Amino acid sequence: MTSILTAKKVIKRFGGLVAVNSVDFEIPEKSIVSIIGPNGAGKTTFFNCITGFGKIDEGEITFEGTQIHRLRPDQITRLGISRTYQNIRLFPDMSALENILVGQHLFLHSSWISAVLSTPKVRAEEKMALNEAQRLLNFVDLKGKGDMLARNLPYGAQRRLEIARALATQPKLLLLDEPSAGMNPRETEDLTAFIRKLRDELGISILLIEHHMRVVMGISERITVLDYGEKIAEGTPKEIQNNPRVIEAYLGRGAATEGMANAHERFADSKNSKSN
Repeated sequence: MTSILTAKKVIKRFGGLVAVNSVDFEIPEKSIVSIIGPNGAGKTTFFNCITGFGKIDEGEITFEGTQIHRLRPDQITRLGISRTYQNIRLFPDMSALENILVGQHLFLHSSWISAVLSTPKVRAEEKMALNEAQRLLNFVDLKGKGDMLARNLPYGAQRRLEIARALATQPKLLLLDEPSAGMNPRETEDLTAFIRKLRDELGISILLIEHHMRVVMGISERITVLDYGEKIAEGTPKEIQNNPRVIEAYLGRGAATEGMANAHERFADSKNSKSN
C-alpha cells in the first residue's frame, strides 16, 4: 500500500534532551494509525515535527513525495495536513460557523480592497465559504448550531467543531491529538464512530495520539509505540497488546513477566499514557 507520509531517522533535541530519537514511521493512504506511549514518550513532539511547529535536527519527513520538514506550518497545511490539539483551541467568543470559516482562509484570494468594495468576486467567495462551513457543520452533527458561541457548546460538540475547522483546510492527512480527552463513555463511543466516518466517507488518512487504550485498540489498523523518544514497537493492535516491551513500558518490568493473558488486559484498561 502507498504511504502518504514517511519519516526517516527523525531526531528532535531540546538542548541535551533527545525527545525523538531516530524514529522511522509511515502512514499508509486512507488508514487509521495511532501513536501511543507513556507520559514523556515524545508523541506530541513528533506531531509537532510533522506539522512544522517543531523543526527536526536530523532525518527527513516526506508527504506525498514532498519533503516537508523544512516548511512552515502554513505551507504544510496547504499541502494537505491538518491537526487538532489535546487542549481545545477554538475561538470561544466566535460562533461555531465563524470558527469553521477561519479554517478556510487559505482558500480565499480576494484582496482587502476588494473586500472593502464588496466586489462580485468577494461576494461569490463569501457565499462559497459560508456554504462549505454549513456543510461541515452538518457533517459533524452540529446542524442548527452555527450561531452558537463556541464556548457555549457542550464539550463533545466543541471537539467535533475543532475537527470541522481542521476539515475546512481540505486535509488529506488529519492528526488528532488525544481527541477523547475529557469525554464521557458515550461521547468517546460517538467519537470513535466519527473518526471511522472521516476515513470511510472522506478518504482521509488519520494519525491519532490517544491515551484511551480501548479507543486505540478498537479503531487502529496499525500502532506505533514510543518510549523515551524511541520507537519500541509497531504492529497491529493484537501484536501491540501482547508485546512484552510495550507492557513493560506501560505497567512496569514485573508486568511483562507475570503472564501475558493478565498483563495485556491491564494494558487495555491503562490510561497512563498522557501525551507529553
